[in-house]
Amino acid sequence: MSAFLFELWQLEFCLGFGASNMKVRALAFVGIPVTDMNRARAFYEGVLGLKISEEMMSGKWVEYSLGNNTLAIASVGPQWLPSDQGTGAALEVENFDEAVESLKDRHVPFTTEPFESPCCWMAIIKDPDGNNIVIHKLKPENEKEPCL
Repeated sequence: MSAFLFELWQLEFCLGFGASNMKVRALAFVGIPVTDMNRARAFYEGVLGLKISEEMMSGKWVEYSLGNNTLAIASVGPQWLPSDQGTGAALEVENFDEAVESLKDRHVPFTTEPFESPCCWMAIIKDPDGNNIVIHKLKPENEKEPCL
């Protein structure tokens, strides 16, 4: 598609749909597809320390409550497969340095080494299926600068 046609399509798309009537009330859950539930649970529960809040579909769907949100892992077949290019989940940790050290001690692969931004600290790790998981810590309000 030429650049002109793409710009025209974008204009038509934006003008044609206008404001949405959909009213999103909250985040229901973040779901992460996995291929091997035993291996995934060993990682999410054993390495990340998450606690199960619900198990469904004969163990093919497991949920973890995280504050007011839910993280789910699921092995439901070829219609939903892991990817390092898809949606990622960011886990807010109490102590960033300790979390990073613990993950490195357990030889968890990092795709993005720990770094500091004006408003937070972050690192990106891979789960056993190659899904990206962000390890995140917001800076205290008195230390935070705008993230640009």
